[in-house]
Amino acid sequence: MTTPEAYEAAGELLRALAAPLRIAIVTELRDGPRCVHELVDALGVAQPLVSQHLRVLRGASVVRGERRGREIAYSLTDEHIGRIVADAVSHAGESDTSPHEAPPVRPVTG
Repeated sequence: MTTPEAYEAAGELLRALAAPLRIAIVTELRDGPRCVHELVDALGVAQPLVSQHLRVLRGASVVRGERRGREIAYSLTDEHIGRIVADAVSHAGESDTSPHEAPPVRPVTG
């Protein structure tokens, strides 16, 4: 049985992931650690904006930073988070259903 605390923690995780740019950052970090300037280049957004969203993700323990000389390389704290985001993006990109329609019922065979 799932506890109320687990539901609360899941809600906090989903709130941290609830911004398109944070989803994009997590998607980039699925391929491995990235420094802020690499995320800026990959996502085409301003550095202060990337840093602001990284702070939110760090606060929610979605990402961690590791110093590399003068830079900090950010990585996901857990590969499951990357899969959650990839599944959500994939699901949202499915073109055969809109958010307001129920998916078609498929007959059960066999």
